[in-house]
Amino acid sequence: MNILVINCGSSSLKYQLIDMNGEKVIAKGLVERIGIEGSRIKHETTGKDEHVIEQPMKDHKDALGLVMSSLTDKEYGAIASLDEIGAVGHRVVHGGEKFAESVLIDDGVMKGIEDNVELAPLHNPPNIMGIEACEKLLPNAKQVAVFDTAFHQTMSPKRYVYAIPYEYYDKYKIRRYGFHGTSHKYLTDRYAEISGKKVEDVNIITCHLGNGSSITAVKRGKSKDTTMGFTPLEGLVMGTRCGEIDPAIVTFLMEKENLSAEEVSNILNKDSGVLGISGVSSDFRDIEDAAKEGNVRAQLALDIFELTARKFIASYMTSYENIEDIDAIVFTAGLGENAIDTRKHIIDKLSVFGLKIDEERNNIRGKERVISADDSSVKIMVIPTNEELMIARDTLNIVK
Repeated sequence: MNILVINCGSSSLKYQLIDMNGEKVIAKGLVERIGIEGSRIKHETTGKDEHVIEQPMKDHKDALGLVMSSLTDKEYGAIASLDEIGAVGHRVVHGGEKFAESVLIDDGVMKGIEDNVELAPLHNPPNIMGIEACEKLLPNAKQVAVFDTAFHQTMSPKRYVYAIPYEYYDKYKIRRYGFHGTSHKYLTDRYAEISGKKVEDVNIITCHLGNGSSITAVKRGKSKDTTMGFTPLEGLVMGTRCGEIDPAIVTFLMEKENLSAEEVSNILNKDSGVLGISGVSSDFRDIEDAAKEGNVRAQLALDIFELTARKFIASYMTSYENIEDIDAIVFTAGLGENAIDTRKHIIDKLSVFGLKIDEERNNIRGKERVISADDSSVKIMVIPTNEELMIARDTLNIVK
């Protein structure tokens, strides 16, 4: 079966068409600047050159229409007819407490996604638009929702309840939800596969490090704790997000700078993190280059990011009964897979736990490998994430 994986952002759309007979990517692409001047699609069919089309697209329906025509184009397409697409897997950012697993989309599911719009106002609306557009364009294909938050629904109340009046949890469902769940689940399944373990026996700490970052403690194959919270703003310092801060900073800035709630939210989400500290960029590669040239603030941004990562890894190591119970610490995503020095700096300062990096093994980018020394107390690995494949697998399992 061919499964189309759709990931709708506020003004972008990523997609992959995967042949699940062998899990081969047939085609993939990115639509950028939807609803903005300069809209374009970059489409690539496996074995053919990338094809770029610059064309106005007023909304996600227009964008998906162009995706479908690109997939079936006689010159650069991948399939002869849209009937060759058996199902569509949609990444949906927020499922709230309602969805603890991926589901076949029906009217009740759509209402549930809409009910969670206030929890993810930037993400769920374009996810809904993508689903609605695919239902019209592919009326014979089944639609499946795969939620970023679902994997973390196994956390216990002591891990997800905030120390604010409990009535706000009852009224507004303010709690820790966690995100990047599809990535953390993929790493859990992949580790089980390569280690020969059953998923329910896997105990790993997964470090999804990139422009958006989160760390999760996986115990017996399930999420026990994670760094992102009510929104993806909590936890580690990130590209433009502040991570954990004193909540009083919010009201202090509102008073001192005469800011609205929306304005201070934009500062914490879009102008903070390593961008805010360094003043250079939200791209860690640019910051590393600036630090090597002697930029003090750039180096400070890197130091703070690595410190927060170490703090959470160390904290999560103590959530297992014994260090020997931890199968591995796994790095993934753009930074986790490629930043050789960052991995080394994080692990070197955790030597009190007996963790050791092997510098030769660590000298890799984007490859699956054990990077720990033989005498490290816990195995340390790099496993490239594949959220699209995880979505496709969930979709296949549900439609079958």
